[in-house]
Amino acid sequence: MKKLFIILGLVLIGLLLTAAAPLGAVNSLSAAPKETVKKDFEVKPGGKVVIDLKTGAGIEIQGWEKDLLSAEAVYDTEEIEFRFQKNGNTVEIVSEYKTRKKNQNSSAKLILHIPAKFDVDFNTMGGGVTISYVEGKMVGKTMGGALDLRNLKGYLDVTTMGGAITLKDSEVDGRAKTMGGEVLVENVKGDVNASSMGGKVQHKNVSGKAKSVGNEVDISTMGGALDIDRAPNGAKLKTMGGEITINYAGKFLDAETMGGDINAKEVDGWIKAKTMGGDIEAKMVGDPKEGNRDVKLTSMGGDITLVVPNGLSMDIDIEIAYPKNSRKEFEDCKIISDFKIDETRTTEWERKNGNSERKYIYGKGSVNGGKNKIIIKTINGNVYLKKG
Repeated sequence: MKKLFIILGLVLIGLLLTAAAPLGAVNSLSAAPKETVKKDFEVKPGGKVVIDLKTGAGIEIQGWEKDLLSAEAVYDTEEIEFRFQKNGNTVEIVSEYKTRKKNQNSSAKLILHIPAKFDVDFNTMGGGVTISYVEGKMVGKTMGGALDLRNLKGYLDVTTMGGAITLKDSEVDGRAKTMGGEVLVENVKGDVNASSMGGKVQHKNVSGKAKSVGNEVDISTMGGALDIDRAPNGAKLKTMGGEITINYAGKFLDAETMGGDINAKEVDGWIKAKTMGGDIEAKMVGDPKEGNRDVKLTSMGGDITLVVPNGLSMDIDIEIAYPKNSRKEFEDCKIISDFKIDETRTTEWERKNGNSERKYIYGKGSVNGGKNKIIIKTINGNVYLKKG
């Protein structure tokens, strides 16, 4: 019992001392001092900076018209150390924790000014990365943070494990990838593949290099809308859940979504579009006598509208399926066409390909010789075939 009173007394004394301690003294224990370190290295254009931030840190890189690499690091002196080393025309920058027990991302920041023509190789355990006004080969990865890329020239291969990507006003080839964030590519010339595993992807005023043909736009995302401005050499677009919109595609369009509408405003070539639940609107433009003009549009539950240029040679095959338990009346499902269509409606319930019992509307037609195959299929929706 005596020992118990002694222990209780010590605990009480500790509580009283804590309560009496000044607030500023308590805060000073948790606030690690910050330090700013500046390093300058004389370098020549065409060199390289290699950044390996094991502690994580935000990175800002900007090109300038000086033969000088200027680095500024802001970090917690009690936890982190930065090391700088120059080997020939290459500068290496490394950050590490002073104790191996530390593994969380730090609040450190690295700011660099480098010659405008310089290669960049970065790896950070977490933090946003900004690169602007640089011409060269830029590769790297951040484990978590946005990538802001502007006014770049050269080759790009960058990844973020969880952040948005913005690529603007640049002329680059390569790729930019995020595992979970939105992507915006705007005013970019070059063969660059910018993609997201789970976010909206937008392309605005993106074209192939002036002196090359350029590749098709090829984007696949695990979930998110796709909004593409122009794809002169064709587009292959796929999302597991979201709308697909494209203003113009040359040569072809291959679009698929597991849940959302597809809107192809202008396609100068063949079209293949499929949605598991949404409407499809597609307009074919260009010379109807040139190239492959086949069309296959499929919706598992929505209306389909196809606009074709006057004079297109078509072999038309339309199918509308009407499920037995549909809330919509069978008579309300329609084919509305500017071209002569022979329509047939079944009267009995049918089972096809393992599906539930359905009635069908079939539309057949041949226009201008029937050269291009036009296949349109939907469930419980209307089909509109229009002359452009």
